[in-house]
Amino acid sequence: MVMIKKQEISLMIQALRLQSYFPDSKYSIRLNTLVWKGQIQPTCLSPKYLIKVVYQREKHPNVYVLDPKPLTLAKGETRLKHVYNTEKQHLCIYYKRAKEWDETQFIADTIIPWTSEWLLHYEIWVATGIWHGGGIH
Repeated sequence: MVMIKKQEISLMIQALRLQSYFPDSKYSIRLNTLVWKGQIQPTCLSPKYLIKVVYQREKHPNVYVLDPKPLTLAKGETRLKHVYNTEKQHLCIYYKRAKEWDETQFIADTIIPWTSEWLLHYEIWVATGIWHGGGIH
């Protein structure tokens, strides 16, 4: 049996895939780092969110909500749920230690849908005060 090793997807290919899905988005590549900014809308009733993905080779992509800022908190809450940093709106969209994402996967096909899912759970949390998105606390 021949084992075929998956290859890392280059930053440029990652950027072009994101651009093909989100034609109005912007990206830059500098010093082995891709920075992508684009708008996503979890549902047709949701507002549009401007997000930024920062992906440095050999590291995990980091996702930030740029607009709206600040994100509204659920009643009685003092910080966002499932984020690395409330002030920076740095989202926790997957458990990095579980290796759910690696450099052989497209950001547009994984990180962006996961971000949209996080935003949907965020909207439900704001409306109900209950986080239904699961995750490790």
